[in-house]
This record gives sequence, C-alpha cells and structure tokens, in this order.
Amino acid sequence: MKKFDKDRVVLGIAAPVLAVVGALIVTALVILATGKEPFTAFRVMIDYGDKTDSQVYILNKATTYYLAGLAVAVGFRMNLFNIGVDGQYRLAAFFAAAVGGALSLPGVIQIPIIILTAMAVGAVWAAIAGVLKVTRGVSEVISTIMLNSIAGIVIGYFLQGGRLGVLDKSANMVSTKPLPSSSHLFNFTTGGGPIDGFIVLAVVAGVVYWFGLSRTRFGFDLRAVGRSQSAAEASGVSVKRMVVTSMLISGAMAGLVGMPTLLNESYDYGTDFPVGIGFTGIAVALLGRNNPIGVAVGAVLWAFLERASNGLEFEGYDKEIVGVIQGVIVLAVVIAYEVVRRYGITRQQRQVGAELAAAGATKQEVAA
Repeated sequence: MKKFDKDRVVLGIAAPVLAVVGALIVTALVILATGKEPFTAFRVMIDYGDKTDSQVYILNKATTYYLAGLAVAVGFRMNLFNIGVDGQYRLAAFFAAAVGGALSLPGVIQIPIIILTAMAVGAVWAAIAGVLKVTRGVSEVISTIMLNSIAGIVIGYFLQGGRLGVLDKSANMVSTKPLPSSSHLFNFTTGGGPIDGFIVLAVVAGVVYWFGLSRTRFGFDLRAVGRSQSAAEASGVSVKRMVVTSMLISGAMAGLVGMPTLLNESYDYGTDFPVGIGFTGIAVALLGRNNPIGVAVGAVLWAFLERASNGLEFEGYDKEIVGVIQGVIVLAVVIAYEVVRRYGITRQQRQVGAELAAAGATKQEVAA
C-alpha cells in the first residue's frame, strides 16, 4: 500500500485553485475597465448557463471539445504538437459523410463503417506529418498547419463541381449526400432538447485513452519518449516508430471529433460544418493537463463560457469578454501549474538536502 503523500495532494489542488483565482481576478479587472460590474456579469453567466436548454447545449458542445482535447493530448504526452487536428477531423468527417451517403446498410453495420472511415482518414492525414518528422526532420507544427490548409482545399475540390457535393438550391448550400435514416445515431431526449448519443462513445474514448497511456507498455514507452528521447532509445524504444504511431493514434482520435455533428445533428457534410474545433482542443488539453478527467472538465468549462456569452450579450455586456476570459484561463492554468511544479521541485530538493544533512550528522555522532 502506497504511503499517503500529503504534499503531493496539496500541490495538486493548489494549481487549479491558483489558476481559477488568478483568472477571476484578471477577468474582473478587464470587466471593470469596460465600465461594467464584474460580479453581476459572473451571476448572469451562471444563471444563463444553468438553464435546461443551456445544459444540453453545453453537454453537446463539450462532447466534441472533449474528443478534440484527447486528440491533442495524445501528442502532448510525447511532446508532439499536433496542430492539425482541425484539418484531420474536417477531412475525416467529409469522407465519412461521403461514404455514409453512398451506402444503404443496416445501422448496426453502417454506423461503425462511418466511424471507422473517419478514424482511418484522420490517422492517415496525421501520419503524413509523423513520417515527414522522422524521415526529413520536418517540424510537426509546420507540417500540420500546412496540412490544415491542404485539407480545406481537398474538401472544397470534392464538394464543388458535382463530384461528391449536392447543391441545395433552397438554402444555396453545397453538401454531401444526406445519410440514410439508418445512419442516424440515437439521442437522449430531455426537456431542454436532445443530447447527442455520441457522448457515450466519447466516454469510451476517454477510458481507452486512460487505459492505453496509463496501463500498457505502449503508454509507458510513449511517456518515456516524451520525457527523454535519449533515455528511451537507450532502453530499446524506437523513437521514430513511436512518433509515427502517436500521430496515427492522435489522428484517429481527431477523426471522431466531427462524428457527433455528423451522426447526431447535420447528417451530412456541408459548407456550414463547424470549423476551428481542433484549435479549441489545444486549449482544452492544456486546461486538462492531458488527463482524461481534466480534459473533460476543461471541455465543459469551455462550452459553458461559450453558452454564457449569449447571456452577457442579452444583458448589454460585450460578447468578446468571454474570449478574454477563455484566454486568461488558459494562461492562468499554464502559469499556475508551472509555478506549482517549480515550487514542488524546490521543496523536494530542500527535503532531500535536509535528510542528507540529518544522515550525515547521525554518522558523525556514531563515529564520535
């Protein structure tokens, strides 16, 4: 049985508390600078976010943000910055929608085919950056940013000209062929509206992420490479293989990001399909410190702030305040965790120094 580490628990709680307090103080100052009362703004946000329809909205949005956060977190655990989640999930959702629209099979067969198609496309698109990194030394940051742009071009090419897109003249929009009703995933009906059934699969994805990175040899190797590539290589781990594998897994997870929208809401991929979720995933992963539960909390918080912005706008506050709050929270979390981490290291060093000094004094007494 492990010894209860009081200091570790205190430091673990101190970091998020310090981040939240710091974010609230800075946000209050920003609101005061606009000539508004900050506590009234906070109350408006809480009241609006506590409504039943707002809770449904928050859960649905948090589902996609959670999946995006997990996709980013896989790379972060290995010090890989997969900035291309946005392009990966959009390209994956597009081809998954095209495949789903072309098939007419029972839902129990067709839905897994759509999901697996999305995961495969996302994995392949992310793997390009991994291969470029291990073979040519290209930074994954640069390559994934460029692949985001290329993904948009590829989608635009296939949507236009009647290749895979269909023009809806009434809405003046182009989209893929709608999915058959058998491909519609179940929803949870509530008084505030339907909750996307994909939330169940998002929970499963979080469990798989936790188990894979915390309870398997692969997860240990991945974390070892993230801490020290030279030490990992000395222990027999193939760093290049781990880089490509991690990008494959990150891309496959990114492929799931667009599935709640595709299978529970829009049932096709059109020019109005949501964009930018991949970049939100970066913020969510940072907020959650790559921990599946922490990422879930970060996703819910981010969705809550987005929803609360509507309440602020109704009460005469500037909607952009929420963007400031989100940015401040991310910075506060990063700074708070770094401050607590450094304090923890310094505290450990002092404890070790004190123990060594005590041991040295004991030896001298014995010798005397």
